[in-house]
Amino acid sequence: MQTRTLGTTGPQTSALGLGCMGMSALYGDTDRSESIATLHAALDAGVTLLDTGDFYGMGHNELLINEALRTAPAAAREKAQISVKFGALRTVEGGFTGYDGRPNAVKNFAAYSLQRLGTDHIDIYRIARVDPDVPIEETVGAIAELVEAGHVRHIGLSEVGAETLRRAAAVAPISDLQIEYSLISRGIEEAILPTARELGIGVTAYGVLSRGLISGHFSRDRKLAANDFRGMSPRFQGENLDRNLDLVDALRKIAEQKGVSVAQTAIAWVRSRGEDIVPLVGARRRDRLTEALGALDVTLDSDDISAIERAVPPGAAAGDRYPANQMAHLDSER
Repeated sequence: MQTRTLGTTGPQTSALGLGCMGMSALYGDTDRSESIATLHAALDAGVTLLDTGDFYGMGHNELLINEALRTAPAAAREKAQISVKFGALRTVEGGFTGYDGRPNAVKNFAAYSLQRLGTDHIDIYRIARVDPDVPIEETVGAIAELVEAGHVRHIGLSEVGAETLRRAAAVAPISDLQIEYSLISRGIEEAILPTARELGIGVTAYGVLSRGLISGHFSRDRKLAANDFRGMSPRFQGENLDRNLDLVDALRKIAEQKGVSVAQTAIAWVRSRGEDIVPLVGARRRDRLTEALGALDVTLDSDDISAIERAVPPGAAAGDRYPANQMAHLDSER
């Protein structure tokens, strides 16, 4: 497995990480046995970075990872690195009611995650969205205290803008910023990515396939389950979906010329953006994981990059990446 280092202070991880959210929630029904098998396959392939959130299925995802690690070979289990997001407040019905970044809440969230994960430390810990009522300095300071106590190894951030990134980094070393980055979500390139690089902060890029939209597997006539949040995502609606899948069709022509899949091309493009970027792939099945891992063998030269970016130019996506109420929580979009 190829490796990359998260920033100047973060850990060395596998060059691809596995995003585990879809194994517990938000993409329709899940298959526990297949999820465990996929986690085992990822570990067997050398994937070390497992990304989760304590609110993914209200703890279900952390318990799933716990089970997968307990039943994995010892060598793979010892190499696994768990990245946890916290702070999201949920209802019994599954709704989101805000974020809590108060220091006491940070330590409370961590205590429950450690219990569910069955571990004595979390490798990377980050608030999922900035709490507008709590200065980021206080939230990061609380995580720094967890680092000092040995409960957390590294501090991360999620979906923050350049100014917040600077404020957080002034408090404690930040290993990486987790943020959406793909061919159709390139907003970080203007200010956020340059700031992260200036500060020596790595990037773990989620949404590299835009929730399956640019995977090459999503069709215009696909019916989404009632519990699949993409049914509310602007990029999956009506004319937006048609326009976005037109971009995928253009990307497919380039992928076919190279003899690789659309998904592999999209993942390889994100990987090509810098050695400081680790893409997270949200594979829920072993076959999708195998396809994603194949992107590690895809080399894109300057002509390939130019062709890809002509097919899918910056700003070409139709629709925002989240519904309006969720966009309002993104410090990175301010």
